[in-house]
This record gives sequence, C-alpha cells and structure tokens, in this order.
Amino acid sequence: MKTVHNILVSAVTLTLLVSLAGCGGMSHRGADTAVGAGVGGVAGAVLTGGSALGTVGGAAVGGVVGNQIGK
Repeated sequence: MKTVHNILVSAVTLTLLVSLAGCGGMSHRGADTAVGAGVGGVAGAVLTGGSALGTVGGAAVGGVVGNQIGK
C-alpha cells in the first residue's frame, strides 16, 4: 500500500511541475489558481493517504483559494 501511495504522490508532484511550466503565458490570477490547485491536490493526497476523493477535493479547494489570492 505504501508503494501505491508513493507512486500517487510522485505522479501528482510531476503533474504539478509540468503544469507550472505551462503558466508562463497565463495571467497572474490564472497562474495563482493553477498553483493553488496543484498544491491543494498534493496536500489532499497526502492528508487522505492517497484517496482520489481527497486529491480532487484538495485540488478544488486549492484552486478556489489560489483564485481568490490572485485578485
């Protein structure tokens, strides 16, 4: 089970890094939303032990927070 968790966290981290590379042409607010969603997804995965629902929920909450900070 730890192996699956490690693979999931690695995949989410890699996705976050690739997503951040694509933020170059985005608006400041859009970039903050993307970063917030990525960080929230990683945090949700870690806090819920790799649960898909926790990862998606964390990404949604992080995206909203990032969007509001980017105002």
